[in-house]
Amino acid sequence: MPFIAILVAGLALAFEQAIEWKYGPLGIIAFVALTVGIKAKNTAFSGIGAVILVMLLTQSG
Repeated sequence: MPFIAILVAGLALAFEQAIEWKYGPLGIIAFVALTVGIKAKNTAFSGIGAVILVMLLTQSG
């Protein structure tokens, strides 16, 4: 069980770094907003983060 938790945390950190590297500070803010909104079960906050991420993903196409 601890190995799986460490693995998941490592993957999340790697994903977060990839987002920041590719999309800059706005990407990391959107990812954090999405994560916090999901954990807090706040649909407005997670929706804002998701919309920003989608806008960043479609812009760089």
